[in-house]
Amino acid sequence: MTGNSLVKSGGIVGIMTLLSRILGFVRDQVIAIVFGAGATTDVWLVAFKIPNFLRRLFAEGAFAQAFIPVLSEYKETRSRAAMLDLAGHVAGTLTIILLIISTLGVMLAPILIMGFAPGYIDSPEQFELATHMLRITFPYLAFVSLVSFAGSMLNTFGKFAVPSATPVILNICMIVAALWASPMFETPIVALAWGVFAAGVIQLLFQIPFLQQLGLLPRPRWSWKHSGVRRILNLMAPAILGSSVAQINLLLDTIIASFLAAGSLSWLYYSDRLMEFPLGLLGVTIGTVILPRLSKDFSNQSASQFSATISWALRLMLVLGLPACIGLIVLAEPMLTTLFEYGKFTQGDSLMASYSLIAYSLGLPAFILIKIFAPAFFSRQNTKTPVRIGIIALISNMAFNLILVIPLVLMDFTAPHTGLALATTLSAWQQAWMLYSKLKKDGIYHLPAELKRFALRVLPAIIVMAVVIFSVSRFDWHELTAVSRASRLLGVIGAGALSYAIMLSLTGVRPRHLSSS
Repeated sequence: MTGNSLVKSGGIVGIMTLLSRILGFVRDQVIAIVFGAGATTDVWLVAFKIPNFLRRLFAEGAFAQAFIPVLSEYKETRSRAAMLDLAGHVAGTLTIILLIISTLGVMLAPILIMGFAPGYIDSPEQFELATHMLRITFPYLAFVSLVSFAGSMLNTFGKFAVPSATPVILNICMIVAALWASPMFETPIVALAWGVFAAGVIQLLFQIPFLQQLGLLPRPRWSWKHSGVRRILNLMAPAILGSSVAQINLLLDTIIASFLAAGSLSWLYYSDRLMEFPLGLLGVTIGTVILPRLSKDFSNQSASQFSATISWALRLMLVLGLPACIGLIVLAEPMLTTLFEYGKFTQGDSLMASYSLIAYSLGLPAFILIKIFAPAFFSRQNTKTPVRIGIIALISNMAFNLILVIPLVLMDFTAPHTGLALATTLSAWQQAWMLYSKLKKDGIYHLPAELKRFALRVLPAIIVMAVVIFSVSRFDWHELTAVSRASRLLGVIGAGALSYAIMLSLTGVRPRHLSSS
């Protein structure tokens, strides 16, 4: 895969991710308008967050980052028959494991709710509703993990479009559930749980024809003894924590937020969703594209190309990630007002969510850096180092939560949930720095002088963009109509983007800087 093909693959994934994120915003708007940001919505978010967390932990995290390097090695160094044999044994073993986990999850739903949202124990109605919805949503983990298996195979063969388009299905199913199905239920929000279940089934069925077309549809077989399966399982065990510290941090936030004021979980959710938009477009896209490439470079013992791939990803982070961070900070409340402040989502909700959005946004570059540096270890089939660093960051996040949240509660601060978001940001920066430091210490990667000079070219453009956005966005967004909000927000973003592009050109940043690796 050449530098230009990396850009092309990244573009495909980015476009599909953009479509998914746009539909995700529509989904969140629908949920905000129909259900608001109260106690019932908080309960739904808990029931959805648990399997969604496990999805990111297993499907997008540990499994993909363990499976792709091994599959890539088989593809590059062994016969096609051996590779398909590995895929068949992984598919069969994974299916059995997922069936067991899903069954246990449904049976132990009350215990899971106690663990992830202990604040609901003293509220029988919320606890019962959360348990009921979790039993519906938990099997989604099994379906989407198999979707990840299929997507990992397609990505390894350079077919990025189909896997990156699959998340669109989840958003469509949830929108339909909220608008069409919810009135049919005694408790309308339960429809969202069934929308998630249906999405898992449809996503899996969607992938199968494309695997079959490429001759990659495996014949599932159970085997613990297959050498490739054992290697993948061994790599997964530590990667489960190491690749998903950010998700574990968010769940810790959920536990603490369940004790805070009603609406805290919803404010954190909507602010996190806005931060996830650029993170998905940049971090997930870059991580998806570079992991197969880095795995191939490592298998071919191409150290220079390995480093060049990381540098290419870092240039993208500088040019796109940093301005996204600044834009979210400056436009936090206007964006939340424009997207969600309708129906049952109030002006107060927009203000509360803006506090946590600013705190999360400060960590956006760190989250992207983790998506870049972690694959540098996983591609080398080293999961122990990210795990050790992940555990340290997780412990730090717990400490930051206590240091930041408890004083805010004691001082009767109106938005103590902001401390949860800020703690997540601080631990993310710590994790990113430790990952890079280890890469540098081991002689795997160090920042080249060229990249530092490139950063100095980008910085003035970001400063000018921030000033422009701040200057043209100073008016009362709450008094505007929906159309006026949307048009003015687009105008402000457009002005910022134009000033940023002009300054980049003046400082000497050219397209060629992003087209080679």
